[in-house]
Amino acid sequence: MKINHAIIMAAGRGQRMMPLTNDIPKAMAVVDGITLISQGIINIKKHLDNVYITVGYKGSMLASHVIENNVSAVFSTEGKGNAWWIFNTLVKYINEPIIVLTCDNIIELDMDSLSKDYFAQGEPACMIVSVKPVAGLEGDYIFKDENNLINELNRNKISEVYCSGIQILNPSKINGLVSNTEDFYDVWKTLIEKKEIKCSNIQPSKWMSIDTLDQLNKANAK
Repeated sequence: MKINHAIIMAAGRGQRMMPLTNDIPKAMAVVDGITLISQGIINIKKHLDNVYITVGYKGSMLASHVIENNVSAVFSTEGKGNAWWIFNTLVKYINEPIIVLTCDNIIELDMDSLSKDYFAQGEPACMIVSVKPVAGLEGDYIFKDENNLINELNRNKISEVYCSGIQILNPSKINGLVSNTEDFYDVWKTLIEKKEIKCSNIQPSKWMSIDTLDQLNKANAK
């Protein structure tokens, strides 16, 4: 058993990266000579073939760019919430795990171990990949029991780990459990109530978020 699908969310406006994002979408910011979205596609395609992208702001520009990277499909989610695509695109019919990534994270992740962890934990409707908190970066802190079942996500209370922006979910299962919504917080809240959301045992060996021009400059200075 393995994960065969991935989606990279790249629809955001990138306001904290202005004025750069006045001209290009955030996903097309360049680190080490290659766009953030291209890095994500290249890295995930080492492990699986089916890669989907959500686009919004400057969507036609970004869609043209990712099509050159041979992605499987591009979904326009302009003006929609971050979870809209689960309920309103063809992805909703996928009855197997799909790894969800964001375009602004630079990561190194053992996909084989993560896949084994997901199946070993009983193939929940959603499994959130955690990271240890990073100074200066906000996140939703994870509270879980001894079986990794998440019972609370909270941005104000502090725990040992928080959400990395990476998750594995089964869209078909979620459509059967959660009412149509555009917000991941609503998805997570329902899955917590139904005990269908877990925390991974596997964490990225490298995790960096590029959310501001200062972070972009630091990444290019390394």
